[in-house]
Amino acid sequence: MPAPKKKPSSVRTSLRFEPPTLEEAIFAAQGLTDNVDDQVEIAARLMGLPEADVRAAIPKMAPVRPRLAVRPPAQARFAPSRPPVVVERRAPRVLIR
Repeated sequence: MPAPKKKPSSVRTSLRFEPPTLEEAIFAAQGLTDNVDDQVEIAARLMGLPEADVRAAIPKMAPVRPRLAVRPPAQARFAPSRPPVVVERRAPRVLIR
């Protein structure tokens, strides 16, 4: 196993941790589950806050879920001037050596 490379002393590396805001944590929790109790637990753990503080803020934020328009399934459309296209699967060729 090769030895890890050392960084030159002139290079300074810093790591900064910023916990999410309450709104960001609740939004993320709402995206993961619909159960309010699970949302409280997820948001509290993301922020490092007690669950009671988060539980009070969740009802204030309405669940933001995009509503997908329900479309009917695709139907075959045939133009009277063109014949339909038929796609068939071909068996793979087997090479014998």
